[in-house]
Amino acid sequence: MKVIFLKDLRGQGKKDEIKEVKDGYAENFLIKNGYAIKYTQKSNEILNKQIEKRNQDEKDLIKECEQIKKELEKTNITFKVKTGKDGKVFGSISSKQISEELSKKGYKIDKKKINIKDQINTLGTTLVDINLHSKVVASLKVNLVKE
Repeated sequence: MKVIFLKDLRGQGKKDEIKEVKDGYAENFLIKNGYAIKYTQKSNEILNKQIEKRNQDEKDLIKECEQIKKELEKTNITFKVKTGKDGKVFGSISSKQISEELSKKGYKIDKKKINIKDQINTLGTTLVDINLHSKVVASLKVNLVKE
């Protein structure tokens, strides 16, 4: 019997995969537990429409992330920090602080998406990567100045 997998099932099939399995296994386990549905012409058409819709949604999301990337790369964030002798900064700037500063400017970006390569603990400008999407990464300029 041919089935269309609705969920990933380790060792058997991945979501949206069409596979030939034994009748008893399909009826008594896969279909009964909601892992798959029986393959028919109608179910195949529905599957193709769902895949097409997901692909379109993904393209729209990437376009939206590209737009946000353009805006972020024009943006500068400035932090006033306390310094000691020789211009040494006390502490460093965290991804949480950057996220909070971005939210003040109208961007809702999770701190987990902010990738700080080296600690931001020197005066001047530092580039920080922000993972907006798996295919879209923006660079943000973070500037530290004396208080």
